[in-house]
Amino acid sequence: MTIDKAPATATFRPIMLTRRQFVASAALLAVSGWAGHSFISPAAAQTADQGASAFIQKLGNDAIATFSDKSLPRDQAIQRFRTLLYAGFDVPYIGRWVLGRYWNSANEAQRTEYQKLFEQLIVNTYAERFVEYSGETFKITGVAAAGEADSMVTTQIVRPSGPPVNVSWRVRKNGADYKIIDVVVENVSMGVTQRQEFASVIEQNGGRVDGLIQALRQKVGSRAG
Repeated sequence: MTIDKAPATATFRPIMLTRRQFVASAALLAVSGWAGHSFISPAAAQTADQGASAFIQKLGNDAIATFSDKSLPRDQAIQRFRTLLYAGFDVPYIGRWVLGRYWNSANEAQRTEYQKLFEQLIVNTYAERFVEYSGETFKITGVAAAGEADSMVTTQIVRPSGPPVNVSWRVRKNGADYKIIDVVVENVSMGVTQRQEFASVIEQNGGRVDGLIQALRQKVGSRAG
């Protein structure tokens, strides 16, 4: 919907999930992704890339090993989080997707600043949650082909108290590398939610990408402070 008289700024809220979904996502670097996908049939699983399953297993093990170490100073923990983030997720690709059709209307300077702010938002939002790590573990429950280059790895996050949480990871293979491009926590795609929220902020600012960039600056700045 076009807003004729949009405010100069708009309220910005990152990824709206229940605490149960948030804890599950944080336990295994569930930072972003998009578009919910149906589970693949058992027959399709026969052609799934088992390398995707091994990739998720290792990434999860690395995350748990890192953030169960309570002796790590906060700045070191954040740096390790950033390293794991880029090891596991195609952050630039996700950032472009989340911006949606507005990516095409943004100029090069806006795109560059947006991507930097998007990455920082992710780090600021989730790194602190890892400090709250309290013994969550995970197990892989299946892997299935999902398109020519993708696999869907299904997992359960097992918590010390409370029922397990189902998390699905869409992993894309590019050469010998694997990257997560989609995360669905209990059938909720965080990326879709974020994309909708970004679009809402842009629309409330008259369709200007600068409106979102300003909101991101304020959000990142408030976290940094």
